Amino acid sequence: MARGRLQIFLGAAPGVGKTYAMLEEGQRLRAAGSDVVVGFVEAHGRRPTAAMAEGLETVEGQALTHRGVPFTEMDLDAVLARRPQVALVDELAHTNVPGTRNAKRWQDVEELLDAGIDVATTVNVQHLESLNDVVMQITGVRQRETLPDEVARRADQIELVDLPPEVLRRRMVHGDIYSPDRIEAALTHYFRVGNLIALRELALLWLADRVEEGLQRYRAEHGIAALWETRERILVALTGGPEGETLIRRAARITARTPGSELLALHVTPADGLATTDPAALDNQRRLVESLGGGYHQTTGDDVVASLMDFARAENVTQIVLGASRRGRLGMMLAPGVGHRTVRASGPVDVHVVTHDEAAGTGFPVRLPHPGSRSGTGPRRFWVALAGAVLLLPLLTLAMAALRDHLDLSTVLVAYLLLVVVTALVGGLLPALVAAVGAALLADYYFVLPLHSPAIEQGADILALSVFVVTAALIGGTTGVAARRSRQAVRATAEARAMTRMATAVAHGVDLPSLVEQVREEFGLASVSLLERDSGDTVGPRWYVVASAGEGPPERPYEADAECPVAEGLVLAARGSLSTDDQQVLGACAAQLGVAYEQGRLALRAAETDDLAEAERTRAALIRVAGQDLRERLRSAEAALDGPYADAAPALASVRRAAQIVADLDDLSRLHGGALDLYLRPVDVNEVLTAVLDDIGPGGRTLDIRLPGSLPDVIADAALLTRVLTALVADALRSGVAAPALLAEEEPPDQVRIRVNGGRADPSRDDSLALRLARDLIEAMGGTFDTAGNGGFGVALTLPASGHR
Repeated sequence: MARGRLQIFLGAAPGVGKTYAMLEEGQRLRAAGSDVVVGFVEAHGRRPTAAMAEGLETVEGQALTHRGVPFTEMDLDAVLARRPQVALVDELAHTNVPGTRNAKRWQDVEELLDAGIDVATTVNVQHLESLNDVVMQITGVRQRETLPDEVARRADQIELVDLPPEVLRRRMVHGDIYSPDRIEAALTHYFRVGNLIALRELALLWLADRVEEGLQRYRAEHGIAALWETRERILVALTGGPEGETLIRRAARITARTPGSELLALHVTPADGLATTDPAALDNQRRLVESLGGGYHQTTGDDVVASLMDFARAENVTQIVLGASRRGRLGMMLAPGVGHRTVRASGPVDVHVVTHDEAAGTGFPVRLPHPGSRSGTGPRRFWVALAGAVLLLPLLTLAMAALRDHLDLSTVLVAYLLLVVVTALVGGLLPALVAAVGAALLADYYFVLPLHSPAIEQGADILALSVFVVTAALIGGTTGVAARRSRQAVRATAEARAMTRMATAVAHGVDLPSLVEQVREEFGLASVSLLERDSGDTVGPRWYVVASAGEGPPERPYEADAECPVAEGLVLAARGSLSTDDQQVLGACAAQLGVAYEQGRLALRAAETDDLAEAERTRAALIRVAGQDLRERLRSAEAALDGPYADAAPALASVRRAAQIVADLDDLSRLHGGALDLYLRPVDVNEVLTAVLDDIGPGGRTLDIRLPGSLPDVIADAALLTRVLTALVADALRSGVAAPALLAEEEPPDQVRIRVNGGRADPSRDDSLALRLARDLIEAMGGTFDTAGNGGFGVALTLPASGHR
């Protein structure tokens, strides 16, 4: 069965019209002939939303009760049994009430998609897991319901439902989003213009990244290598030289002038492994790039320009920043520099050549192609073959010269040809050509008449020597290619076996130290370390050894002979001799180590989370069961004592006090579990104090209340604020003999402070259940709570003022 398609309507804030847009899409699909049902929609009392849902079939929700409160959730089984073509499901990040099959609504949606049902749903940007901390910094509100980004990324279509902040606030004022008593609090807190602008930018940037991912997939699937300038990407090429920091800062300024652009840095390591770059300097430049918001990359290649342009095309780079050449004029005349060759190969990519203090220095160093770099035999084999040809040609010539009377020219040339083939097998084409030309010259001098003279008397000898040179070159070249291909095949087989062993070990859950030891043994290294950089260290790079093997493992990347980046802040460092091919395979093994390391971290985090969740569930269940049992017993005791017996009054008061403690425990547990709803709105302090006096009741006790003539309303939940002040005043009345005082006063900026003082000091009351619940409730409403005795019992709480009096 084909998986269903997921369509997400993304909003920057509540009230932008996500649900309305989803229902409008449902109406369009229904008019086009599709079978559409409403799996779950929350209209929030908004008439346009409810009107848009008219005519759409709705699957009746599942009625549940949690802690005595009725809830309605989507009936997943009913929707699956109905099997529509399209299901409309609101609020993808919603947490289901306990008692449903899945903990999260997005898990319900996954089941619908697996059943082949298309789903249209809604989510706000503040519920995305990766943006949760950012939203907290902007709005000051921690979102308890979050959605894993991977769920949203898997969507087949994401549509942004957008409104300018001014329009959204106007809708709020007109009552199109919240009820009138919640409007002012929303406008002065979450729906401030600055908050809405920031949330809107977050939504646009997150969606732009998803569009970029889709574009890269499309280019890869269709094999498109041409540059598409959909987004400015500035690449700075680093050699590790002293000019690197200048180039990085220049590229960063170019990036800053183009909003939405991206900064990349690349260092190309020579494939021959003969790098002369200072690792510490490269590490400093990498940290500078990362501090400026860029990404550092490293690649290996024989040709710096080719590697640079391959990376630029792969990353869709639009501008390249290079340093001016440090070579003199003579060096530039003998061989073109990297900058010149990059400009010629760049095509549509803009190239910035930046001058620096090291540019146009004296001297004329010329980097010639390294012997053996193109033949693939390596410099060591090249020089061994060349030295062997130079040494063996004279020896072979002397041996054959001693037998000159018994040998003809054809035999001599065959012997020389054998030497050329051996040279090609060892060193490739260039040493074979040198051997062939040298053999022809020696054959002419020692075996062709006139002897010991470069002259040749017979035309047949000229032809024979010419044919020998051509044949030797062809055979040598072919033999060299065949030998190189054979070595590459053997090498590829060994690499495949090494990678297979590593992947198998990772899949079987082998521990990380054993994997590092396997890498060390595989490559014959002296020691290997997996290093992690401390991301919180802003002074300098601080590295920690995650796992190591061998004697004297490196503790810093620059202490190693070779290093391979594994992931962000994770490096594999090795001590020992490695060829260029070995370094490339080591990089692949490092990636496998990174996978194993991440799997271990996820497993540990999952185990810790499971343990905490299980402990929390057990604790909550015990509190709930104990609370229910205790409440029943207290109700029975209260009923028994509530009679015409005067001597039972103290016992009855104690029973009621115990019942209140149980209720406080229950509410405290609900508050910490996120199940206690807060209804914040402007509240009149005078009305709250009147309700407090009613709750305390008569009894001949004195309470000194002092209020200013004009006191602004506070942003709070009226019922919870009344409960807090009632508990505090009752505690003050029980704490001492003097008349407690309740004082309220306005404090700049835009705050109201309420104090309850009285009685003798009792330090143990600072940790009482009533004070703990009061503190947590006030802080949940956005206020502060302090205990201030002044020689006796006292508390002070501060709440934000609404501006109304």
